[in-house]
Amino acid sequence: MALVKVGVMEHLNWGYIQLGLFALAFAGLQVWWIRSILRPRNLARPLSEGEFRRSLEQIWAKKS
Repeated sequence: MALVKVGVMEHLNWGYIQLGLFALAFAGLQVWWIRSILRPRNLARPLSEGEFRRSLEQIWAKKS
């Protein structure tokens, strides 16, 4: 009878270990997701008139 209790106890402990590992993985993904949202991004900005003209001239020079 003692062997059955030890086996059950080991089984319960393994279940808690699996749950803990799952919780750690989930928490890690949550931290990664929140950091990616809060990180400042280098968003596209409008070109100035001179930059736009230079880019068009480069395109036209490639087609000629």
